[in-house]
Amino acid sequence: VWSQAEIDDALKTNSVFAWGPSDALREACPTIARGEGVWLYDKDDNKYLDWSAGAVCTNLGNSMPKEIKSAIQEQMETAPFVYGDLAVTEARAKLSSLLGDISPGDLNGFIYASGGAEANECAIRMARRYTGRYKILSRYRSYHGGTTSTLAMTGDPRTWATDTQITGFVKIPDPFPFSFSWGEDAEKAAKSALLALHEQILMEGPESIAAIFMEAITGSNGWLLPHPSYMQGVRALCDEYGILMIVDEVCCVHGVQRVITCQHVSHVTSTILHTTCLTHIIHTSQAPY
Repeated sequence: VWSQAEIDDALKTNSVFAWGPSDALREACPTIARGEGVWLYDKDDNKYLDWSAGAVCTNLGNSMPKEIKSAIQEQMETAPFVYGDLAVTEARAKLSSLLGDISPGDLNGFIYASGGAEANECAIRMARRYTGRYKILSRYRSYHGGTTSTLAMTGDPRTWATDTQITGFVKIPDPFPFSFSWGEDAEKAAKSALLALHEQILMEGPESIAAIFMEAITGSNGWLLPHPSYMQGVRALCDEYGILMIVDEVCCVHGVQRVITCQHVSHVTSTILHTTCLTHIIHTSQAPY
């Protein structure tokens, strides 16, 4: 067992953090020894509330149920890895069938990605290939991943690093502006935001827009729940101009019977509900996916 000094030295020498200055984050981050329920514990048995559920993914908490342990062990003993484009498994067939049963509308085909950004990359390519168009619209206050395309689609300062590297990604007016308000009445404010979006679609050229990406509830840029009429209005604009509506639900997928938030909160069915939302809820980050 390594001492804390050895751990600290290895982290300082060899480990780089993803979303901030590594030295500052090394000083701030505790060294976790174990987890239990909603709690994480360090080597001195100090406990920390896992307020963000890991990276918004540990749906079952930090204790692995016996059923999951048994299922993982059984799979590891029979076939620990099967490449999905060369062979198939009964487990994949059963999972795909279950997802088809609980997904809204005619969403019944599933691609399994390794994580949210990869799922978004896949959705971007599908939209562009299907429509023959290249522009992807997304909100300023949004988060869609850390790869080059998904970071360009993201709407916070993390996207600035990609501004000179990639084209075809356009930000749209947000129903929750940062420096002004569309109005005190939520429904009227949603209407104003939709009018601005309609204007932008016309000015960008509808024939050039492949898809509009939406989060049913924004998470990484503040907990932002738009009025149901906003998502319904975006759906209507997409239908009017042949634009795909793609819903990224990584931060708000919940349960099994009510898995799709946009369906139950805004009564909207997307064209593509990409596997970002499913990546986390399926494995609850308790096994490699």
